[in-house]
Amino acid sequence: MQSFDKDVLTTGEVAKICNVAARTVSKWFDSGQIDGYRIPGSKDRRIPVSSLVQFMRTHGIPMDGLMTGQSRVLVADTDTAVCTALTEVMGQETDHEVRTCSSAFTLGMECERFRPHVLLFDLAMCTGDPSTTIGAIRSNEDLQGMKIVCMYRTLTEGQAAALRQCGCDGMLRKPFTARQALDCINEAASVVC
Repeated sequence: MQSFDKDVLTTGEVAKICNVAARTVSKWFDSGQIDGYRIPGSKDRRIPVSSLVQFMRTHGIPMDGLMTGQSRVLVADTDTAVCTALTEVMGQETDHEVRTCSSAFTLGMECERFRPHVLLFDLAMCTGDPSTTIGAIRSNEDLQGMKIVCMYRTLTEGQAAALRQCGCDGMLRKPFTARQALDCINEAASVVC
């Protein structure tokens, strides 16, 4: 998953990530294999990170090159004590940048602004079917690389399967320990499916 603070990369940056020559990236761009745009009045090309992630997945290119920098984690939970505790633990034990939100409305805004690498999402925040919420997040092209870890108290096997099918990357049953949460977040942050 991308760990860049910017959303658009140069061909040279893409070349380093994919471990190829810059001219190879230019060929991919010119042949339409990878989406992007040219800087007006210049021959320079720019490639959105979301396009790069999609291209890498399609062509089986290892995602290791994207795992640099500080991971961004968004904790979405209506229980502010959970948000506070996770923020404190991650602040002490990781170098993740952490933000929190406590409503579905702010969840959408924070996903757009913060572009988290991992979303730790309490299913109790959903007023309807959680699969619908996760599906809506997954439909946003700019958030394709984000991993979603669902927090829950009760969940049937059928519900868990439905959540995985619509894009949930991990599950964390409440109550959980700080270590369980950190392990789940780190696993999600280091694995790109």
